Amino acid sequence: MEEKNTAFKTSIGGQALIEGVMMRNDSSSVRIDKCAMAVRKPDGEIALEVWESQKPKRWYRRVPFVRGIFNFINMLVVGYRTLMRSAELAGLEEEEESAFERKLKEKLGNKFTMLFNGVVLVLGAALAVGLFTLLPAAIGYLLGGVIRTRLALTALEGIIKILIFIVYLALVSRMQEIRRVFQYHGAEHKTIFCYESGQELTVENVQKFQRFHPRCGTSFLLIVLVISILVFSIVTWDNLFLRVALKLLLLPVVVGIAYEIIKFAGRRDNLITRLISAPGLWLQRLTTAEPDAGQIEVAIASMKAVIPEERADAAY
Repeated sequence: MEEKNTAFKTSIGGQALIEGVMMRNDSSSVRIDKCAMAVRKPDGEIALEVWESQKPKRWYRRVPFVRGIFNFINMLVVGYRTLMRSAELAGLEEEEESAFERKLKEKLGNKFTMLFNGVVLVLGAALAVGLFTLLPAAIGYLLGGVIRTRLALTALEGIIKILIFIVYLALVSRMQEIRRVFQYHGAEHKTIFCYESGQELTVENVQKFQRFHPRCGTSFLLIVLVISILVFSIVTWDNLFLRVALKLLLLPVVVGIAYEIIKFAGRRDNLITRLISAPGLWLQRLTTAEPDAGQIEVAIASMKAVIPEERADAAY
């Protein structure tokens, strides 16, 4: 059984959902990938769903710089599915369903969900590419007549990306619905910290911990933006469309490098890793908020569902 009152770094991570939290034990020492999501339903009850999947022993899930690409894709897929499911459990879809949506459901039946999810994914990808690839590249390209140095142009483009990212987060954090998601994000981090400290998972214990965690997805995305400045410095500035196409092709390289950096920083605690983690921890002031007791209860319920009997099976 797990040892008490001994601090360690866990492989358990999670994601904030709509009125809930998803937790996942993805330790390399276990063959079963265990996930759980807890969501506060409209009647106040906590709905808990747990599922397991056999881990593939594929080489690309183990090789450094390659594993990050596939783990990132898997994280996006699982994260999106649990986010949509949490909306159902929280009653959000029923409250905001329009007459047009009801008519489509009547005509398409079960295909409606697949169609809707596909449209959302395409629109989301288009928005991300437009904001963080096309727009910065276009601004940099227009300034090419003023700034002649390729490295300076690439650095400027990277700074524009980071500024867009920060402004975007600052704006969405003002929305009441998003703020609640950010509160669950804070509850997720606090709960993980409490478990890593070896203390019992109670609301009182969890509340004592900070809401900024070095293995957060926010920190990962910021590292992706920083690494992209270096990697994309080799891409041509002669043709805007060619530059954008090459950047999209090199994106898996950027993700692979960023994954190894965030993994390194998450496993160690020294001056170098603290410097690496510092910008992401600062940015989490925008993407997390202090949770209330009810939100922490949800995070604890999700966390307890994925904790293995042997603590070593949750080691990072």
